[in-house]
Amino acid sequence: MLYLLASCIALLIGPLFYRYFSSGSGLQKGLDGFIFVSLGGLVLIHILPELLQHGGLLAVVFVFLGIWGPTASERLFHRYSEITHNLTLSLGIGGLLLHTITDGGAMVLAQQDGSSILLALGVIMHRLPVGLAIWWLLKPQVGTRWASLVLVAMMLLTGVGYFAGEQLITQLSLENTVYLQAFVTGSILHVVLHQPHGQHDTDKQGKYEYQAGIGSLLGIGLLVMLLLMDSGGHEHAHHDHSTEQLMTWLLTLAPILLLSYGAAALRFKLGLTPQDSSLARRWFQRLAGPEALVITALLLGPWLALFQLLVVFILSAYLSHANVTITDPHTKLPSNSLRFGFAHLVDRSAPWILLSLVLVNLIGHPSVPLSNPLLQVIVLLLVFLPMRFCNLGAAVLALALAYSGWSPIAIMMPLIAAPVLNIAQLKLMTWPQRAILLSIIALSLVAALRLPLWFSLFTLPEVVNLVALLILSGLFAASLLRLGPRKFLRRLMLSKPAAHAHSHSHSHAHGHSHEHAHSHEPSASHTSVQSAAETPSAHDHSDEHTHDKAKADKHSHH
Repeated sequence: MLYLLASCIALLIGPLFYRYFSSGSGLQKGLDGFIFVSLGGLVLIHILPELLQHGGLLAVVFVFLGIWGPTASERLFHRYSEITHNLTLSLGIGGLLLHTITDGGAMVLAQQDGSSILLALGVIMHRLPVGLAIWWLLKPQVGTRWASLVLVAMMLLTGVGYFAGEQLITQLSLENTVYLQAFVTGSILHVVLHQPHGQHDTDKQGKYEYQAGIGSLLGIGLLVMLLLMDSGGHEHAHHDHSTEQLMTWLLTLAPILLLSYGAAALRFKLGLTPQDSSLARRWFQRLAGPEALVITALLLGPWLALFQLLVVFILSAYLSHANVTITDPHTKLPSNSLRFGFAHLVDRSAPWILLSLVLVNLIGHPSVPLSNPLLQVIVLLLVFLPMRFCNLGAAVLALALAYSGWSPIAIMMPLIAAPVLNIAQLKLMTWPQRAILLSIIALSLVAALRLPLWFSLFTLPEVVNLVALLILSGLFAASLLRLGPRKFLRRLMLSKPAAHAHSHSHSHAHGHSHEHAHSHEPSASHTSVQSAAETPSAHDHSDEHTHDKAKADKHSHH
């Protein structure tokens, strides 16, 4: 009974936090960062692997339907976008209400002999961001009364789960409701990703990103604590893809990533910059860095690195000969080489590195049947096309795939194809150019089958890995503080994401149409001879101010 009361009190703490943090724009941005990271991270790292374990690959399909279904509906039916968003919000709240019943059942399990107290503590702690998110999502749109009713309903349903016994819990178990919960999980992610009540309007100049970064760091701290409690209270059947495995990957990767950032700083110092006058050298930097080659050589072996270097030379020579414009250029560069390597490049690569690790932790799960090399290539294609991986993110993805036992062709594919094989880049090419590019990549993958198996050149002491991970975490945390969590992750989007928020309190027709206009990609008629001056405005993913645009155009005409 004590656990039940504690879980209900945890829900009520949310409104108290909201009342304090919503008093100023900076505090509100901090609150947004906290919810964005803690709730989103809980879904990606904890809930999605469980859905995969019980529902397989089909569960991921329902998650994506929950995320992108409302977005597609809002773009197709602009007039009814508010209705669509409210329906999605209702689905997400309904899913959280359903989940509270299982929370009550977990309290019963935690009281049984032999159960760890960490199980109950984990349930209680994860109710903090849930209660906060309920108030954050509902109060600005439907008022205090309805938000309070939802919290009361959550507490009542927790009590139902606690007292109903095993029969109701069995009926609502993950095995019986996995696809419903997968769709609802996607709906929750949709609502969390898209600011629900126009917060962007209060921070057009990005003055409060530092506060948002602090909130996101606090969210990460809570998330790590919850995951540690979960690993202490549960026995995982598939430990290879648990959070412990994710931590092992990070420890192995951290010192090599620091070396890669150092290599990037060195080549910037020597004059090899993303705004080089030679298009061939700019393409080489886009595809390999050469800092990505450091990861390949040290962690996958010199033979794979040499093969990657050869293919990147061929691709760079062809793409520069065909005068193919590079999408998402570096519009603003620091003058200092250390700032370029350990700040600018961290800002651009950190989201991709984290995405790659989480992605492989999901698609490499034993419950997902992806042992066929052809199926692995198809899945990677589906991942690459809507995104524009940076070369460091692609190298980390290849390494994580190797650790997960994927085929050699799948390991090599991110190294040579991920930075160039995406919709935004392909739209800047003609059909013959696309055909030649795909032919080079296909022939390279076939040739990669004859390469020796990957191997790591050396193993560092654990204390060195740990120190490197702490330094790397500091660099990533500094990036979060500079950008804020939403701008930090905006790099993952293909198009320049205008604020997709739903300002229901003071919506204007002009503002809404303006928001959706930014998401349109340029038409397929754009060819590789398109003026480079058009590229930064059409494809720039970074949120630089407009006065930087002239600088980008100046460098693009070389």
